[in-house]
Amino acid sequence: MTQVPPEIRPDGRQSETAAALQRGVARLLRDRGMAALHEVTLASGRRADIMAVSPQGEITIIEIKSSLADFRADGKWQDYLDYCDRFFFAIPESLDPDIMPVAAGLIVGDRFGAEVLRDGCAQRLHATRRKMVLVDFARLAAFRLHTLYDPPV
Repeated sequence: MTQVPPEIRPDGRQSETAAALQRGVARLLRDRGMAALHEVTLASGRRADIMAVSPQGEITIIEIKSSLADFRADGKWQDYLDYCDRFFFAIPESLDPDIMPVAAGLIVGDRFGAEVLRDGCAQRLHATRRKMVLVDFARLAAFRLHTLYDPPV
């Protein structure tokens, strides 16, 4: 009997607001031609709320912040920068966008969609790191798809 690795299953820890943002941001990314996965564990052990890959292979990570307390409790967002070309925070409309670091991109959204308010600074990943991240992304996507049509028993 094959066990599904824990990184393939969503952990369900998100608040209702975070889950709604996740859906709206994923719609925005899809509309821009990007493939997105939720809750992606990086080689560092950190977990990105959303990771997306553009048709050109550019990697974007989005960290969802559903409240001021959620943002204040997060001291790890800069750890994601080594695994992406662009980094964004995604927040609900109820959160003041001025509190978010200007070095990061900013997305505002809800469960129906999202909008980019500010692009993040672009930084090109090293080719070796890019390959590792893209292979991990592809494997995670394939495992999740397989689990949909052939769930473990």
